Amino acid sequence: MQRSSIIPAFPRAGALFHAGVFVAVIMFAVIMAPAGWAQDAASVPSAPSAQVPVQRVVPSSSQPFDVQVYARPQSHFPNPLAPYTARHVAPPNLANTPRIDQLMHDGKLYISMNDAVALALENNLDIAIARYNLNIADTDVWRAKAGAAILGVNSGVVQNTPGGGVGGLGTQVGSGQGGTSVAAGGAGAGSGGLVVSTLGSGPLITSFDPVLTGTLQVDHNSILPSSTFSPASAINTTTGNFSYQQGFQSGTNLSVGFNNQRQTIADAPFNPLSPQLNSSFNFRLTQHLLQGFGFAANTRYIRIAKNDREISDVAFRLQITTTVDQIENMYWDLVYAYENVRVQKEQLSFAQKTLSDNQKQVEIGTLAPIEVVRAQSVVASNQQTLTLALTNLELEQLLMKNALSRNLVDPTLADAEVIPTSTMELPAQEAVIPTQDLVNDALGHRPELAEARINLTNTDISNKAIRSALLPTVDLFAYYGGAGLGGLQNPSNLCGNPNSVPNFCTPPAFAATTVSYGGTLNQLVNSTAPDKGAGITVNIPLRNRAGQATQVRSEFEYRQAQLRIQQIENQVRIEVRNAQFGVQQNRASVASAQAAVDLARQSLDAEQKKYALGASTSTLVLQNQAAMTQAEVTLVSAKALYEKAEVELDRAIGLLLDHAGILIADAERGQVTHTPNIPHIAARPAEQLAPAPAPAQPQQ
Repeated sequence: MQRSSIIPAFPRAGALFHAGVFVAVIMFAVIMAPAGWAQDAASVPSAPSAQVPVQRVVPSSSQPFDVQVYARPQSHFPNPLAPYTARHVAPPNLANTPRIDQLMHDGKLYISMNDAVALALENNLDIAIARYNLNIADTDVWRAKAGAAILGVNSGVVQNTPGGGVGGLGTQVGSGQGGTSVAAGGAGAGSGGLVVSTLGSGPLITSFDPVLTGTLQVDHNSILPSSTFSPASAINTTTGNFSYQQGFQSGTNLSVGFNNQRQTIADAPFNPLSPQLNSSFNFRLTQHLLQGFGFAANTRYIRIAKNDREISDVAFRLQITTTVDQIENMYWDLVYAYENVRVQKEQLSFAQKTLSDNQKQVEIGTLAPIEVVRAQSVVASNQQTLTLALTNLELEQLLMKNALSRNLVDPTLADAEVIPTSTMELPAQEAVIPTQDLVNDALGHRPELAEARINLTNTDISNKAIRSALLPTVDLFAYYGGAGLGGLQNPSNLCGNPNSVPNFCTPPAFAATTVSYGGTLNQLVNSTAPDKGAGITVNIPLRNRAGQATQVRSEFEYRQAQLRIQQIENQVRIEVRNAQFGVQQNRASVASAQAAVDLARQSLDAEQKKYALGASTSTLVLQNQAAMTQAEVTLVSAKALYEKAEVELDRAIGLLLDHAGILIADAERGQVTHTPNIPHIAARPAEQLAPAPAPAQPQQ
């Protein structure tokens, strides 16, 4: 121990040390208090939604969903407390966008196909639920960059919007896709359907975020006497220890420790210093040489998380494709129901007119009364058919309003009729595209294939890390440290006062000297008491069966993923061909139905002329009218199925959004700035936009 000449400054240094410890404790408490308050405030539950009175929700379009708000973690700058303060995510906006109000006229919702798709992009809850997955994937990237294990990303398709296929609607003509309940994140549990996957396995990763640890403590300990050489005494100890740890992507770990202790022992004749200062530090650097060596093993979470973020983008595109596909099909269901009501209404009107004419002829005695009874039966039957058509139309309107809004709390919207302003338009000439070209488009654009390929990349990243974990652990380490001892000379020390026992204290050089806290710290770096060295640690698991099993399993999962890609490609090829067949078949069905309508119309016209000449009966006329009505219903259904086949073909080749002019950025924000342009639609004539009347009662 070196002597110090700064003896008068030592009491002041000790006082400053005590004051510094006290200030550090206060600052530590003050810094951490706001974070705790913020967490307490964030943990207060909000009022349950059931307590909210039923009223019209005020639309809010000024707050679109901004994915970038939570794309990055909080930094220490400019607010040092930001990383320790809970961030509040705003509750979901359940108000419908103003686009609905703009389309509402006289209590009726007039929507075109383009309007329906735009409203779905803004309000559909399936899309709103999937939208959060983008930021959830961002949080996994944060965790990976910090060296923590990732939690995974939801990549399933949400299809909880009621539509075709729910409640028995799937068996009806004109029913569309949708309603299949698939949980967010999909139904799969692990890679290849396994219970637990090896994805992400590998050597342990030390936190890449630096960790600063501190201990500040003041202790008073009274010791009872147990022998002549250990009299009763009081020990006052002040401790201030700090450590810093950090891992690096190369497999290097750094740790630095700095320890300080000030101790005062009353009535301690065998202690040369009182108070006594002890300080030490240790710097240690460790490098993995086999297991955990290099960037491949230590950055696997980062690369997988970034790939998962890309998967979330692809999955969101798949969600938009699925929802738009559903909305277009539901719209054609609505058009079919609307047209069916029009046709059934015309049939009922014709039957009512025939009944009225028959009643007049019976009154003048030119027709048998039985014809009136027959006509009344036809009117009643047509009345029932029209009632079924009207209720089906109301159901389709309700399903459409639910799919295009966030809530139906507004009574105006809940009671509004939905009037489709678009109708079906068939191209004069069907485009002929080689099947192989369609298949190539599908293989390059289908989101499912993109997800499978990215997952295969993630599996390969994991396999490389797992191979590293198969190796023994060999770590090279080096360290350097120092220790310092200081304090004031103890006046009660047996060797340090004039009344000490002669020849008791040997050697004389042992007599205590005074060293300040600054001198104590100086001893840490001037090699007064160095502690340095280097070494290597080896850990070899004998037999290593767990490591072998994990590595082999990861290879099997990789091969499974390869087969899954091939399976999806085969499925895509079949879907494209089937969709192309569907377009061709439904186009032929439309042509056949159109011919049947022409025939039925001419047959009805001929029967009416024969009836006017007395060569036919009203019963035959009504039968021909019913045949023509059925032919018109079949034609409307065939056109709807053709439009759905076109939608399915666009979905199968992965170009549904491109052909519709839909921007993914608009869907992410929930605010449409570029109106979609759906193909194969035409504006409905103005005279057909009148709402459907209530069914009239049959005449007696």
